[in-house]
Formats: sequence, structure tokens, C-alpha cells
Amino acid sequence: MNNHVTIQIEIQLKQYLTLLEQKLTGDVLTYYGPILDEYVPDFLQIIEQASIDSKKHDDLFVMLTTLGGSPFAVERFVNIIRQHYKEVNFIVPDHAYSAGTIFCMSGDKIYMDYASVLGPIDPQVVNPSGRLVPALGYLDKIDELIQKSCKGTITQAEFFILKDFDLAELRSYEQAKELTIDQLKNWLVKYKFKNWNVHSKTGLPVTLEDKQKRAEDIAAKLSDSKLWKSHGRPINMTILTEQLKLQIEDFGKDTKLKKLIRQYHSFVSDFVNKNNLTHFIQTRNFI
Repeated sequence: MNNHVTIQIEIQLKQYLTLLEQKLTGDVLTYYGPILDEYVPDFLQIIEQASIDSKKHDDLFVMLTTLGGSPFAVERFVNIIRQHYKEVNFIVPDHAYSAGTIFCMSGDKIYMDYASVLGPIDPQVVNPSGRLVPALGYLDKIDELIQKSCKGTITQAEFFILKDFDLAELRSYEQAKELTIDQLKNWLVKYKFKNWNVHSKTGLPVTLEDKQKRAEDIAAKLSDSKLWKSHGRPINMTILTEQLKLQIEDFGKDTKLKKLIRQYHSFVSDFVNKNNLTHFIQTRNFI
């Protein structure tokens, strides 16, 4: 791609982002790709750059598209963002799986439409070979083999798999699972539920215990791999609102906003795919 074409594309990307910021009356950060620890320094630099802009808003809208990543990176991303913005909202134009779902749960609001999906909070961890793998799949398999061993139905091959599994590695998977659940419970109560003051059905005031119980229920369901069957199971807005009792803002109800989000996301996706980018971040000051 020559320099002239690249410049034209960057101009269009900035135009779309400007229109979104005007519509939302807030700063917009677009994050497209995996959420990894190695991206934290760049993320910090980008947010700090945005924080000293004279046009900075108090609210940040994160347009997120990701297949997942590290829950540890998510925690650092959240800490960085919350240092500089009073309110943080997430827009999911298409999908935000695993660590992306965890990231969204740290928001004050989550914007989706009928085609958008989140996923189970199955944390991805780095295995000994250096690959990111879903932790819950390993934990479920080990639990299955232990149960078979207790019943005396384990095969010799399964026994060797169980015997040779690294206990330190297994513990790291358990810790990743525990971390994601704790993250969800803490962030939902602190941010997502901060303005939930009255029960819609009874009119009774919402207590801290009510918020904690709702957060625990949501975390338990999203981390239940047996419920969702697959690390990549798409969970749409209807399931989130009806089964998990999670309030989602439907950007599809605003025709202008929906058009802006869809057009901009399509343009970003084409740009990322045609240039074989591993990840893409854009703000008003960075591309």
C-alpha cells in the first residue's frame, strides 16, 4: 500500500472517529485484536497522550473487537483507563470474547445490538509451548479424569495424561479462573451497578448485598463452561438481558449511531485484514 493511499485511509478513519465522538459526546478509543500483556506499554502511552489533550472528555467509549487474551492484561488496561476517565463505556460492534467480555464488564455501560456477541469468560493462559490456551477446557478435562479415577473407570492412556500433567501449570489455570471471577464481581458492583438503586419489579431499594449477589450470579454463569459448551460460544444481547439479567444499551435503536458504528467498524476491519495487522488501536491523537 503506497503512502498516498495510506494517508487517505488514515484521513477517513479519523473522520469516522470524529463523527462518533461528536455523536457520543465523549472520547472514542478503538481496540481491534487480542488483549495481551505485551501491548500494555503502548496502551498506557496512548491513554496518557489522550489524557493531556485540550479537547479531552470525562467519558471514554471503547469500541472493542477481540477474540480474547490475557485477564492480567485486562486488569492493567482497566486500571490505566480508570485513572484518566470518570466514566467508561464499551461498544461491541461485532464480537468481544473471553478477556474481551471481562473487559466489557468493567464498563459503566455496554452498547450492543442484536448482531453483537460476548462470550464465556474462559481465561486464556500461556502454556509451556508459548501458545494461548483456554484455561477452563484444561480444568474441566482434569476434573473429568479425576472423577474417572475415583470411580475406577480411567483408561491407562488417560491415567498417564493425568499423572504427567504439571501441577504448577494446573494451578496457574485455576488462578486465572479465580482472577476472572473476582474481576467481574468487583467491576460489576463498582461500575456497572453504581446507578442501580431501585428494583424494577418491587420498587424496593437495592442494597450492596443485592449488587454483590447479582454480580456473583453473572460471574458464575459466564464462567460455567458446561453451560456454554464452547470457549467461542456467542452470547447475544437477548441472552445477556433475559438470562443473566444484565442491562445492555441497544445502539440499534439509534439509527444514526448504528450507521456510524457499522460503517466505521467495517472500514477498520477491512484495513486490519488487508494489512495483516495483529492489532489496531485508534484515538483522536493516535492511529
